[in-house]
Amino acid sequence: MAKDVKKVVLAYSGGLDTSIILKWLQETYDCEVVTFTADLGQGEELAPARQKAEQLGIKEIFVEGLREEFVRDFVFPMFRANALYEGVYLLGTSIARPLIAKRQIEIARETGADAVCHGATGKGNDQVRFELTYYALNPDIKVIAPWREWDFTSRSDLIAFAEQHQIPVAKDKRGEAPFSVDANLLHSSSEGKVLEDPAVEPPPYVYQRTVSPEDAPDKATIVTIGFEKGDPVSIDGKKLTPAALLTRLNELGGANGIGRVDLVENRYVGMKSRGIYETPGGTILHVAHRAMESLTLDREAMHLKDQLMPRYAELVYYGFWFAPEREMLQALIDKSQEHVEGEVTLKLYKGNVIVTGRSSPKSLYSDTIVTFEDDAGAYDQKDAEGFIKLNALRLRLLGRRRDDN
Repeated sequence: MAKDVKKVVLAYSGGLDTSIILKWLQETYDCEVVTFTADLGQGEELAPARQKAEQLGIKEIFVEGLREEFVRDFVFPMFRANALYEGVYLLGTSIARPLIAKRQIEIARETGADAVCHGATGKGNDQVRFELTYYALNPDIKVIAPWREWDFTSRSDLIAFAEQHQIPVAKDKRGEAPFSVDANLLHSSSEGKVLEDPAVEPPPYVYQRTVSPEDAPDKATIVTIGFEKGDPVSIDGKKLTPAALLTRLNELGGANGIGRVDLVENRYVGMKSRGIYETPGGTILHVAHRAMESLTLDREAMHLKDQLMPRYAELVYYGFWFAPEREMLQALIDKSQEHVEGEVTLKLYKGNVIVTGRSSPKSLYSDTIVTFEDDAGAYDQKDAEGFIKLNALRLRLLGRRRDDN
């Protein structure tokens, strides 16, 4: 363990674990600590984090509201790609880490810090996501990962350290938490403890943001989302900022039991894990965006996007947000969104998002051509014969060879 750290920027939530990390850094590295607390819409009051950092003797404290940047510059670009990891996960935790890590590196530059620190464990994906971003943005930064370095092996070890150093421990933090939670404006995720057996249904108290679909209203909620260049810009005709729009969709989705996913996923570090994800607004947005693309994207452009999507989703999940391959894919995706403009109307009902209408001034849909009625010569059905014969030519040649043999 290197000891030549002068100042470190700690990603600090104000909770017990990161407060212990803060004191551990001071003791172990004998260095100055700068704390950084980001408001990504996790739904927690951040003032206590500042107060606790002050109580622990921290002079440079950063508490910043990043909800608009988070949605505008990270969530929306990802949703232009329709990114789903392993077919179902909307990447709510994955997409938050590069923003937090980016800001840590910026604060390190501003304060003259030579190191950064995160509180991710050595078993999960987050350590990878944080550190790949650190090194991409500052190749020479020193990285401290306490969970890979210290000798604590149990919750009681952490509690004992906290009591030894007069770090307040709330009563509800003294026992083992029934599961761990991570949250931001896009989603909440729950993992571990009572959720570790994938054969057992999650207890109802696990869910943070959504009512049970069975308990959702018996009457559907109708909502219309407006798009410009692939991004949502309005709800029911009212223009909203990115964060305000996602907040509103979360409210609508949560009230209608939308966005629950029970997933066994493949972590980047090699193991499988079970997670319970709630992404109410993101689930609505994902369905609406695909509906808007169905009207405005050329067939081959859409199919190419769909082919590239799993690779894009992997890059986000693995932590390669600032890698050139993700940026290259993003440029292609953003080019495809130039004409993704218009409105999508949806029905929200008991966990379901149902598209009921879509319209666009940039639509490629032609009722004149597609109609089963008289198309006034817009499409000559006889043309299909030559089209089919040309496409069948190689199949006929293969068939003749098969018959000859």
